[in-house]
Amino acid sequence: MAIITISRGSYSNGKEVAEKVASRLGYKCISREVLLDASEHFHIPEMKLVHAIHDAPSILDRFSHSQQAFIAYIRCALVQYVKEDNVVYHGLAGHLLLKGIPHVLKVRVIADLADRVRAEMKRKRISEEDARSILLKDDEERRQWTHALYGADPWDSSLYDLVVHVHKLTIEDAVEIISDAALRAPFKTAKQVQQKMEDYGMACQLKAGLAHSFDNVGVKSEYGNILVYAKGNEHHVQRVRKKAKEIAGKMTGVNELEVHAAHKLPSDFV
Repeated sequence: MAIITISRGSYSNGKEVAEKVASRLGYKCISREVLLDASEHFHIPEMKLVHAIHDAPSILDRFSHSQQAFIAYIRCALVQYVKEDNVVYHGLAGHLLLKGIPHVLKVRVIADLADRVRAEMKRKRISEEDARSILLKDDEERRQWTHALYGADPWDSSLYDLVVHVHKLTIEDAVEIISDAALRAPFKTAKQVQQKMEDYGMACQLKAGLAHSFDNVGVKSEYGNILVYAKGNEHHVQRVRKKAKEIAGKMTGVNELEVHAAHKLPSDFV
């Protein structure tokens, strides 16, 4: 049993690969469903969530508070899907949104730009020049999105366990390689991994609850003991503490909760 995230550019065959991997392994394949669930649960129009994960700021700017909150909502919804394992997710930045989960198989599917341009030309019935311009713009927006939120480049191969180039390798080859990797020992669920899943889910749930009112907050859970770090003065931290206790009181599985001030949020916190 595994969780597979498939990162892809437009017209890189990633969607088709994801669907066929899910079919081959008997897994659930998800993408837009996560946005729909986040929209319904947090009462946010779906289009606002879509813009939050597609409209990147300039490479030097930060995401707005609302965008950070929307991303917290999306991650919370995604974690609910993957908690039961046997899932293939091919939405944006799944490998980063689930960075705290150890048994995720992180895959990047790439294709030659020329092949992508031909697919775009055929679908939209546009010129080669227009198709190339659209794809390069989309690639740059995705790069800026990932860099602004995580300080990472989606083309950095070190972010993935597996990078598959669909060109000489066919789609079926890619499906076979990814399916085989998913059955390997590092991606199987053990008891301790399931505990990490539960803790990660609690941290994401609390972070989503805080995100509407507060930014610059990090959350981590270990065996139901939740630690929150907040950047700001003591009055601000007290407000975060009050809200966190209110949210945690409605959650199941929480043992203890601590809220502290921090100058810098730890990288392993959500």
